[in-house]
Amino acid sequence: MTSSLRDLKVYTTYPHTCSYLKDQEATTLFIDPRQEVDQLLYSRLSHMGFRRSGNHIYRPHCGRCNACIPARLPVSQFAPNRAQRRTWARNTDLRVVRCDDIYDEPAYDLYYRYIEQRHADGDMYPPDREQYHSFLNNAWDCTRYYRFFAGEQLLAIAVVDVLIDGLSAIYTFFEPAEERRSLGSYAILWQIERARELGLDYLYLGYWIRDCEKMAYKAAYRPLELYSDSQWQGVP
Repeated sequence: MTSSLRDLKVYTTYPHTCSYLKDQEATTLFIDPRQEVDQLLYSRLSHMGFRRSGNHIYRPHCGRCNACIPARLPVSQFAPNRAQRRTWARNTDLRVVRCDDIYDEPAYDLYYRYIEQRHADGDMYPPDREQYHSFLNNAWDCTRYYRFFAGEQLLAIAVVDVLIDGLSAIYTFFEPAEERRSLGSYAILWQIERARELGLDYLYLGYWIRDCEKMAYKAAYRPLELYSDSQWQGVP
């Protein structure tokens, strides 16, 4: 195991079409895929604004744009707004079950419908089982899968990594027909409460992008902290 972050090898991709901002090119910095990773190293990199996709740890590294800003929430300071309180109340009937994996058909069928109906314009369309497994795998034995049920009906799955100082919200997919429940928002609220229960300090939310509707929603969770100039700073 590498003892110092300075010893890590990193690589950059060639410029490619940005997934979030129209007419923009993106470049990604990623940790050497051959690097041995454990929860501690992964946590230290997350603290520096890195994320994971499957076994790959990455961070945007675009020459002309810095719109992708790592975001996290100090869970002890979070107080829900009126809309978030309503979302929580609408979902008090849900039952949450932790499971070991999401390789079964009901889980994949839910993911398939979610991508087909909510993200047909994204990088994960069309949905593919191999990509599903590689993207949402349990890379370093710190991933938890939580299923949300209404009665016996599976409505949502949250994929969550446990870091040394917090939870990292990797991905949530849910039943597209249940718009009234705001299941994506509820999953975040539930993860905030779960981090509190575990005595952890933060919920890492991925990248906040002001001009991308799919990513800008994170600003609704306050007090949000953003990683800028090599430090975490509260949003006024």
